[in-house]
Amino acid sequence: MNGLINIKAMRYILFLVCFLFSSVFAQAQKLRARELGVPFNGTPGKLNAITDVKGVLVGYKTKIEGNGKLITGKGPVRTGVTVVLPKGKTDESFPAAWFSINGDGELTGTTYVNDFGTGYGAIGITNTNSVGIVRDAIGVWSFNHFSKGEFVDYSFGLPVVGETWDGAMNDINGFHIKQQDVFDALDSAHDGIIQEGNVGGGTGMWLYGFKGGTGTASRIVTIDSVQYTVGVLLQANFGKREDLMVAGVPVGKEVTDLQPVFDETKRKDGSCIIIIATDAPLSATYLHLLARRATHGIARTGSYSSNGSGEIVFAFSTQSSSHDKNAVLETTSSITKWNLDPLLKATVEATEEAVVNVLCAAETMQGIDGNTLYALPHNRLQEILKKYNRFNKMQ
Repeated sequence: MNGLINIKAMRYILFLVCFLFSSVFAQAQKLRARELGVPFNGTPGKLNAITDVKGVLVGYKTKIEGNGKLITGKGPVRTGVTVVLPKGKTDESFPAAWFSINGDGELTGTTYVNDFGTGYGAIGITNTNSVGIVRDAIGVWSFNHFSKGEFVDYSFGLPVVGETWDGAMNDINGFHIKQQDVFDALDSAHDGIIQEGNVGGGTGMWLYGFKGGTGTASRIVTIDSVQYTVGVLLQANFGKREDLMVAGVPVGKEVTDLQPVFDETKRKDGSCIIIIATDAPLSATYLHLLARRATHGIARTGSYSSNGSGEIVFAFSTQSSSHDKNAVLETTSSITKWNLDPLLKATVEATEEAVVNVLCAAETMQGIDGNTLYALPHNRLQEILKKYNRFNKMQ
C-alpha cells in the first residue's frame, strides 16, 4: 500500500515538474515581432534585449491577484515593479541624461542627473501611485547593500523611478506595491533573456487599445572598427487603436474589433517610460541626444504624444570614469559628435521594435470590474503584413 502511495506521489511530482518546465519553455519560446515576420532595420544583439549591453541587469515583480468587482484596497490587482541596474548590483556611478517627450508623468531623481550628468544604482518603473514606495525601497535596498556604516551619499541616494497609469485594470488606489516587492525585483535581477508583455510594472498596461506592458530590443553598430550595443527597455501604456502602425502598415485601422471592454472615455491618456542603455563611451550631453531620438522610435508606431501622455526617456552609458590617486581629477572619454549617427539611428530602431515586441508578447487580460484588454492576434498581424507586402518570412 505504501509503495502504491509512493508511486502515485512520484507521478504527481513528475507531472508538476513537467508542467512547470513546459510553462517556462513556452515563455522562453514566445514569438517576438521579427520572428512573426515584422520587418525591421538594423542588426539586433544576440538576445535583442537591453541585457545585450554587458553588465545591465533587469528584475521584475509581477502581482496578479483576484477577479471581479473593484474593492479599493482589496483588488483585483494587476500591477508590478520593473528594475534596471545599469552596472549590476553595485553602487558605481555612470554617465546619464534624460528627456521629456511629454511631461504629463513622473521620473524622480532627474534634477541630480540634470546638474551632474551622472546616475547611480537601480532605476525603477511602476504604476503612478507607487512611485514613492518604489523610490524609497530602492533607497533602503541600496543602504542595506552599500552603506559602510559611516555617512556616505548613497546611504539613501536619489533613485530614478518612472511611472505609467494602470488604473483601467488595477486597483491602483489600493497601493498594493510594498517594500518587499521592490526588494524581490532587485534581488531577482539578472542578465540574459528577460520576459516581455504582462510583467513587472507593465502588468496592467494598455497599448494602442490592445494589451500593453514591457518590451525590449537592441542594436549592434560599428564605429571606427569598434562594435557597440544600444539596448532599450520600455513600459508602454499609450495610444489609440486607429493610430497604430507596424512597419509602416496601418494595423490599427485594419483590426477594428477586439476593442477594450470598458468605458474608454473614463480612461486617462497613457504614458511610456523608456530606458536606453549603451556600452558606447558617451558624455551626458550626447546621451541626452540619444534620449531625444526615442521620440522618433515611438512615433514610427503611431504615437503623437497626446496631451495627457507622460512619455519620458532615461539614457545611460556603462562606461567607467577613471580618477587620480587622490580622487581629485576625473577622466572620461566620449565618442565624438560627428560619429554619433549610428548610435542615434540604433536608438530609433530599437525603440520602435521594443514597442512592437510589447504588442506581440502581451496576453489578453481581464482586470477590475471585468475590464478586458485583448492581445494583438499574431495570425491577424501576419495577414495584414502580407496584404501590404511587408511580411518578412526570413526573420
